[in-house]
Amino acid sequence: MKRFANLKRLGFFTRLLDEAPPAERYRFAAEQIVRAEKAGLDSAWIAQHHFHEREGGLPSPFTFLGYVAAQTSRIRLGTGIVTLPLENAVRVAEDTAVLDLLCNGRFELGVGTGGNPSAFAAFGLDSALRNEIFARNLDVVRTALVGKPLTGGDTLYPQRPQLDKRIWQATFSVAGGARAGKAGDGLLLSRTQPRTKEAPKATLAEIQNPVIDAYLEALPPGCEPRIMASRSVFVADDRTEAMRLADIGLRRALPQFLKGGHARPGETLEEMITAFDTHVGAADDVIASLRADATLERVTDLVFQAHSVDAPHPHILRSIELVAEKVAPALGWTRTAADVALAG
Repeated sequence: MKRFANLKRLGFFTRLLDEAPPAERYRFAAEQIVRAEKAGLDSAWIAQHHFHEREGGLPSPFTFLGYVAAQTSRIRLGTGIVTLPLENAVRVAEDTAVLDLLCNGRFELGVGTGGNPSAFAAFGLDSALRNEIFARNLDVVRTALVGKPLTGGDTLYPQRPQLDKRIWQATFSVAGGARAGKAGDGLLLSRTQPRTKEAPKATLAEIQNPVIDAYLEALPPGCEPRIMASRSVFVADDRTEAMRLADIGLRRALPQFLKGGHARPGETLEEMITAFDTHVGAADDVIASLRADATLERVTDLVFQAHSVDAPHPHILRSIELVAEKVAPALGWTRTAADVALAG
């Protein structure tokens, strides 16, 4: 029975995509994170997206996490991700420092280069320069957090140098993995990635393991690896009910899926589950499915999200409970050990 020996932490992730008006989306997501804390999960992560409500429902992650921090006490709170090229780097450092103080050191800063090209245009930026802007902004964030002088001589208040050790970089590429490793940051891996024309049937592990290889090779000696894999996971008490909801959700998500550069899947539910890299069913189904994902043998953190099934809110709450109670322990995660590891 395969268990993932490196798995230390379990998290919940949301892009705030519930089928509801914005205020309801925010309330539902907060309730889901509170439920994740009660279930013993170690972390909760939210995504930032500008303008496109079908891609993500939250442009202001620090505001939202401040709201969630007031409703929780133990669970770590992370951004997965802040689209750093679209942000003022000094303001990111200021907001993260204040948020980390208010939540008693529970914040994790995940950053990335992503973003829709039209979003870059709205901010007066060229999306072709995203990597260059990202590198420059990340350097400013680090400089500010550790208290070094910024351009003009000012230094950040409040300073929060410990946050420099809690930065994570998201990437789809081998080069991005090497960049994160060289910096000693954590590595954030996506729940799915488009396949190339040369390898349309490649597994997610075949795409992501080379990224992990590059990350580990570039990691400075003595630097502890932090490798987080996000995965689409939806669990129900009854397999039939899980599949019914998956059929509704995946077909609803198909237009956005194709817009993201993915190939069109077949018409059957099974083909769509495979194409979306989704782990769905009763607990035993999901355990078996996740055990077949070779990437997870190498990660320190597993973060699960209900996208793109996006079942109604009560079903997501139950899925969180089932992952914590039945699925994750079968993969090697232990609630007590994880709580102790993150107590500081």
